[in-house]
Amino acid sequence: MPTCTVQQLSAGDGPLMHALLDVFAAAFDDAASYGASRPRPAYLRQLLGSNHFIALVAREGSQVMGGLAAYELKKFEQERSEIYIYDLAVAAAHRRRGVATALIRELQRIGSERGAYVIFVQADPPDAPAVALYTKLGVREDVLHFDIPVRPAQAS
Repeated sequence: MPTCTVQQLSAGDGPLMHALLDVFAAAFDDAASYGASRPRPAYLRQLLGSNHFIALVAREGSQVMGGLAAYELKKFEQERSEIYIYDLAVAAAHRRRGVATALIRELQRIGSERGAYVIFVQADPPDAPAVALYTKLGVREDVLHFDIPVRPAQAS
């Protein structure tokens, strides 16, 4: 088991969320998405204090070594929910130590507490470590993913 503390962030944990955004930026090599236009403190307080967003960090002391961002999706066909892991990353120096598994295990505990019936996540086939992790913890489903713009394309 990793030598880390897994913590769920709450409304007052903006600085830890910023540290998590730094981990995501480095892990995904995407400083623009995770750093160029960070949310205002009021936005982060509202998001971290909401019931639908779950942010977890894995720390060693005060250092954030990894984390995940997830959304609880309330279903309409039954009184239940699903949890979607939107992002999960561990800093390069802390990988292969069980940190990602510890984060998912804590999310499973939270999901069970909330009465969710499943946690789901996407992985890109070239990301072999992520595919291996999720294969170890869950059941694989092959699906297609589509990004649909919020504004329809203009007819020519």
